Amino acid sequence: MARSRAAYEYTEAEDKSMRLGFLLIAAGLLSLLGLGCCWLRPALQERGGGGSANCTVLAVRQLGERFACTFSCGAACRGTARYPCLQVLVRTSRSPAPALLHEDERQLRTNPKCSYIPPCARDDQENSENVTYKQKYWKEKVGSQPFTCYFNQHLRPDDVMLKRTHDETVLLHCFLWPVVTFLVGVLIVVLTICAKSLAIRAEAIKKKKHL
Repeated sequence: MARSRAAYEYTEAEDKSMRLGFLLIAAGLLSLLGLGCCWLRPALQERGGGGSANCTVLAVRQLGERFACTFSCGAACRGTARYPCLQVLVRTSRSPAPALLHEDERQLRTNPKCSYIPPCARDDQENSENVTYKQKYWKEKVGSQPFTCYFNQHLRPDDVMLKRTHDETVLLHCFLWPVVTFLVGVLIVVLTICAKSLAIRAEAIKKKKHL
């Protein structure tokens, strides 16, 4: 009876494998839950109702208004500078109404009134030069050439983005790696149980041969 009971008990190595498997399963499930609530769900909502279109520049202008930005010059060195507001108005293939172009969703949330936020420098003049360079780029290099832009009719119907912050690749990796972690954990648990079951059967067959 004692030998039979011992045969069904897991060895130390098998016990560690089972613990590792259950740990990976829990980590995969918690990662899916956390990413789904904190990141994936808002990203999908942000993309919901959106799509791509062809955009053409209508006007490029600088407003008289200036906005504040925070620069860093070291661990304990921070300050505030200002930059002019650049607006790039475009016409999309989806609607004849003009729309304001933004770099991406992050820039749109940071400053919805402007199309470009330069890297914040301590010198206001340097910030103005960066914005002027961007203005010349849209006027001279892009001009009337069509380009791909992205929109979201539900969230921001009057704005379009040059690129998406949450593209398909990021969303795929956000979903893929927690699932892979979960499946690896399940595989470890299943293989450990199968190996133990085969070992028990082999022991039983060996005993029958000796009887």
